[in-house]
Amino acid sequence: MQIGDLLLHLLRAGWLGLLDYMAAHVLLCLVPAFFIAGYLSLVPKETITHYLGPKTPKWISYPASAIGGFVLAVCSCTILPLFAGIWKRGAGLGPAITFLFVGPAVNILAISYTGAALGGDIALARLVLAIVFGIGIGMIMAALFGQPENQPAPAEMFEQKSGMRPVLWVLFGLLLAILIAGTLQIDLLIGTLFSVTLPIELTGGLQNNLDALHLTLQGAVLIALLVIIAPIAWKGLNDVVNGFNRWTWTSLGLVAATLLIAAPTTATGSLIINITGRLIAEVVLLSSIAYVAARYLTREELADWLYETWRFVKQIFPLLIVGVFIAGMVRSIVPEDWIRALAGENTIWANALGVLFGVFMYFPTLVEVPIARMFLDLGMHKGPLLAYLLADPELSIQSILVTSKIMGRKKTVTYVSLVAIFSTLAGYLFGVFLTSV
Repeated sequence: MQIGDLLLHLLRAGWLGLLDYMAAHVLLCLVPAFFIAGYLSLVPKETITHYLGPKTPKWISYPASAIGGFVLAVCSCTILPLFAGIWKRGAGLGPAITFLFVGPAVNILAISYTGAALGGDIALARLVLAIVFGIGIGMIMAALFGQPENQPAPAEMFEQKSGMRPVLWVLFGLLLAILIAGTLQIDLLIGTLFSVTLPIELTGGLQNNLDALHLTLQGAVLIALLVIIAPIAWKGLNDVVNGFNRWTWTSLGLVAATLLIAAPTTATGSLIINITGRLIAEVVLLSSIAYVAARYLTREELADWLYETWRFVKQIFPLLIVGVFIAGMVRSIVPEDWIRALAGENTIWANALGVLFGVFMYFPTLVEVPIARMFLDLGMHKGPLLAYLLADPELSIQSILVTSKIMGRKKTVTYVSLVAIFSTLAGYLFGVFLTSV
């Protein structure tokens, strides 16, 4: 194959992978997850940092460290300065290490996207094992090194405590409910209640074009909506903290329309729409969220929520697009036999290889998921896949260098070694569990 033909082949493979991704029902998890991540900015950080001080009992500080990663919704690049901040200000070494390890793996975006793209079993294993092993690594580090004598006394951040209004818990519950309703695969949600036939006919040319792109009409509409939303959201949300405008409400309406269009299923040439319980649930929950937010949130809270959501979208979604495109290209040229030979079985060596890949091939949080999806499709066992997902945010060369500057070389070498061992062990145990089930 000539270089020009190879380049066209790669571009086509990446483009088809991107189209498939943008048109998939993954939007039902990703869109709510972005809004949840933005919403969590309303949670006062003092609610978490209050429990991370070195004088806090271990049975409180370690679970609080693990929960902090979920609540603060940070990515692998953001966790390092946060870790540096809480540790330098007097957080216990153990809880700070737990926060560093668990944060990127259990934030709401990572877990929800992992479940949608790779399966609920991997998402649950990633959540549980990251928390359990993160606490274990933190406790081992604290036992080995203790609290440095020159560590500053706890700053005010560890003495402050801030609660949440009950309405914020209600809104959080509704947001989690819409995420679950969009991703849970049960008959109540995916079963067809009735069907509607669209009063249109697709021309032969249009249908052929959709078939060539491996798209349904529903998928094409979803892609068109995403393209339309981007500039409108930029005009309506980029400066929303300084005031709402018609573009703000238009972008929110289009986002709601995207969820509602993605909820039903299509059949028979894309012209028969199967109305499911998922669509009904989306309508009810979206209406409830709109009512609660409009009725009980202040203008400032609503603006902060929307701005933080848009900030996450700008920061992460372009990386996701690039990651999916690259994964599509790589998948088209990597021989499946290689992946099956290296990591097709659940061995210690295969899991260690997954960890090693995370060291040299760093991808930002969420971008590692389409890469993992590619390896899964090529035949990688789910055990090594989980080992990679746990190690990637922690053991990249960039993360190791920054961590070394924060903690020192000796602590960093110990931490990296523990992460490698625990990630390998986590993947292997998960693979054994799958085999025994």
